[in-house]
Amino acid sequence: MKPTLYAHPFSSYSQKVLVALYENRIPFEWRLLSPDAPDLLAEFASLWPLRRFPVLVDNGRTVTEASIIIEYLGLHHPGPVPLLPADPRAALEVRSMDRFFDNYISTPQQKIVFDSLRPEAQRDPRGVADAREMLDTAYGWLDRVMADREWAAGDRFSLADCGAAPFLFYADWTHRIGAAFSHVIAYRQRLLARPSFARAVDEARPYRPLFPLGAPERD
Repeated sequence: MKPTLYAHPFSSYSQKVLVALYENRIPFEWRLLSPDAPDLLAEFASLWPLRRFPVLVDNGRTVTEASIIIEYLGLHHPGPVPLLPADPRAALEVRSMDRFFDNYISTPQQKIVFDSLRPEAQRDPRGVADAREMLDTAYGWLDRVMADREWAAGDRFSLADCGAAPFLFYADWTHRIGAAFSHVIAYRQRLLARPSFARAVDEARPYRPLFPLGAPERD
């Protein structure tokens, strides 16, 4: 029986899991979450009351959180591309980079986007300024790390790259990666060229008008 993914193709964390699924050609059933499908949203909420997607259901088990879903897939639906190394030291580096992209790229990027959705009187200019400063700091750190790496944790595509792909994709839309960070820009281009992520990007194209800051005419 194929696993079932509750997700949305324009969601960065959904794309993180989609990249892993596509890398290893794992068959799965889509449950595309949308306001136009209230029954499906209610089903999703019954599985995970926190209502944060993606959620994977496999053989009666509900798996939440994108990084955990990817590790779960590696254990129960392994494919030709191991996204977490067997060596625990190498795996630690992958997990460390995965947390970096979650906490210091995705979190401040989403802070800026979500703030733009608030009514003017409820916005948080200081919080947005802090988020932009965090992104610049993160870009600078990552630029130094990627100076001698092809992928996030070394020479092999991993769990960390599954998250880096959508997070850097949307971060550059939200707070442009400056020309000084050439290694980050080159890494983002490699991610965009990766067939698994290119597929996720193409599937999300119809939803670009939903981006509240205005999707740029690129990528």
